[in-house]
Amino acid sequence: MLNIGVLVSGGGSNLQAIIDDCENGEIKGNIKVVISNKEDAFGLERARKHNIRAVFEKNEDKVIKILKEENVDLVVLAGYLKIISPKFVSEFENKMMNIHPSLIPSFCGDGFYGEKVHQAVIGYGAKVSGATVHFVNEEADAGPIIMQDTVKVMDNDDAKTLAKRVLEVEHTILPRCVKLFCEGKISVEGRKVKVSE
Repeated sequence: MLNIGVLVSGGGSNLQAIIDDCENGEIKGNIKVVISNKEDAFGLERARKHNIRAVFEKNEDKVIKILKEENVDLVVLAGYLKIISPKFVSEFENKMMNIHPSLIPSFCGDGFYGEKVHQAVIGYGAKVSGATVHFVNEEADAGPIIMQDTVKVMDNDDAKTLAKRVLEVEHTILPRCVKLFCEGKISVEGRKVKVSE
């Protein structure tokens, strides 16, 4: 059973989806620690409710130290609104995944987070959007793609309604990617990620 560390900055609904799948046995993994760069992040409260170590920590070196102390095999960024340094990436190369609320390589990178992503999708007139789980590398939202799923953009959508539907997709594909990683079914060859199911 692999050890998982989850980094959050907000409500932690993606974290909750992973907790649920760990507790029901779908994911053969154990969340050892949840770390947030924001003291009032509800994600920390979610962790405490499930007796998971919850830590508020802004200093990246200390975050790395905590993850190492907990012998974390996989780091999951579940709404972690902080750019990861190359040092952090190298410590967990191909062992750190992120969820992004668009179909990378569209509407991603520096400055694209939260509702800004959905506003950009609607403003551009895109007909589909979705979510992407990818491994983290030195560039924002540019690591190898693990899994994507789509939602239609409706004519009457605003950023909030689109975000809600994209979030439902996130809650499905992020736990799925964690499950597959824990089962050793994900391999990386250059930019290509192979998933065996």
